[in-house]
Amino acid sequence: MALKDYSDEFKADAVALYESTPGATYKGIAADLGVSRGSLRMWVLRARALRGEEPTRPPTGPDTGRTRHFAGAG
Repeated sequence: MALKDYSDEFKADAVALYESTPGATYKGIAADLGVSRGSLRMWVLRARALRGEEPTRPPTGPDTGRTRHFAGAG
């Protein structure tokens, strides 16, 4: 599969769409745009870093199907 080279404008528009869509997922927006989930995620993280935003961790706990572990709990 050949690598695609997307314009900076396309990437910026993709990031803006993701960030302005309530409840958006990388997977859903990427599918809508015809790009890979990983590419969209990279563009979003890079845009946030350029704005000086701290990276955030995905939510954990019962609502996400992931388990939150605390030191000393149990």
